[in-house]
Amino acid sequence: MKSIQTKEGLKRELRRVYKAMDFVSENFLKEDRKRVAQQVYFDVYQALGLAWEFLGLQCGHWDGYKRKRDRKRVCRICGKIKGVKDQYYLLPAAGVKKLGKRSVPTSKKTFATKSKAQIVHDQVVFHGAFLDVDVHNSYKSTLFGKGREISVAADRYVTLRESGVKCSVDEHVVDIKIERPGSKIRKPPYGGFPWELSKEKLKHFPVIFRFDDNYRFLGLTIIRPVKNKSGGKV
Repeated sequence: MKSIQTKEGLKRELRRVYKAMDFVSENFLKEDRKRVAQQVYFDVYQALGLAWEFLGLQCGHWDGYKRKRDRKRVCRICGKIKGVKDQYYLLPAAGVKKLGKRSVPTSKKTFATKSKAQIVHDQVVFHGAFLDVDVHNSYKSTLFGKGREISVAADRYVTLRESGVKCSVDEHVVDIKIERPGSKIRKPPYGGFPWELSKEKLKHFPVIFRFDDNYRFLGLTIIRPVKNKSGGKV
């Protein structure tokens, strides 16, 4: 089934699916039919249900929602219940792929656990690159064992892993780590500002800073060592 681009086209396709589902339900899903035939028609009805779900993923709920007797609000076009998460994502083969909407912390309250504070925690591997999005409100946690309770601030935390590099972005920090899975690091890594290091030590860091005429920081470039075929650095 092809993707429907317009609201009117989507409405037309949904009407066709609704009629087909009603026809199968009214004429073939009856108890007096043989069990084998009943299963075949049931499978046809289920396939039509998947077609309905596929079309519903393309619906922008342009005409709003209407309230049912059970007080649930359903889309006037596709019939999906407002607030219920979809089980699938619909992505175009070409062009920009969009998954979900940008989420941010929603409450100033501090929740008892992270699971209760969680808004979104989703992960995707896209063409080999790993992306993790973790959005949560403030919650209580423990530090160095029980009895040392702390409050973790609300935050939106995005992590990208690619070719041994981990880049994490939150509201206050952009953190880049070079992951070395083959090496055993016994000591924790050191950290410091550039002005805390001598020029001789700074030569070990292949970093280029970007800044404007007023020396305001605009970004940086990290030059990665090139490995030869034997595994050594060039």
